[in-house]
Amino acid sequence: MSKEATSAPIERENHLGTSIILFVIMMVLFLGAIFSLTFLTLDNVWPMAVCLILFALAFWIPQTVLGRSDSAGES
Repeated sequence: MSKEATSAPIERENHLGTSIILFVIMMVLFLGAIFSLTFLTLDNVWPMAVCLILFALAFWIPQTVLGRSDSAGES
């Protein structure tokens, strides 16, 4: 093992406050998706469309927009 790999400090990507705010925003999107299902009927299918969009955003935003897409070459 190289000396750099064992003695390198752990780097934070963002602060705790930023992580908490992002978590709350994504949880609101997720819970909004679940809440939209309360309005779902056979006559009105728009709540399901809203649910799918909010659910997809709640998972897509953290994984792609907020994720580290440039870390593929790191080991």
